[in-house]
Amino acid sequence: MSEVSVTHQAANHRFEARIGDEPAGFAEYQLTDELYVFTHTEVDPAHEGKGVGSALARFALDHVREEGRRRVLPICPFIEGWMARHPDVADLHYRAPRSTATD
Repeated sequence: MSEVSVTHQAANHRFEARIGDEPAGFAEYQLTDELYVFTHTEVDPAHEGKGVGSALARFALDHVREEGRRRVLPICPFIEGWMARHPDVADLHYRAPRSTATD
C-alpha cells in the first residue's frame, strides 16, 4: 500500500491528500488576517481507515504552525475533534490563551 501524501493547494484554499496517483481526500479552509478557518474535510470512501484524515490534519496544522501568523478556527467537526485528541496542537486553536512567556 502506498503512503498518504499531502500538498497545500493555496490557490484553491485546501490541502489535498493522495494515495499513489489517486485523490484520497481534502481539507478546505478560508483565510482571515488572523485565522485559518477549516470548513470541511472529506476522505474518499475507498480510502477510509487508511490514515488520510489524520495525514491531512497533521500536515495542515504543521503548515499553520510553520507559517506562524495565524491560528485555527475549526468549524469542520473532523479538524475540531482531531485537535482535541492532539494536545500538541492545542495552542493553535483560536480559543487557546496566547503565551505570556518572555525570553
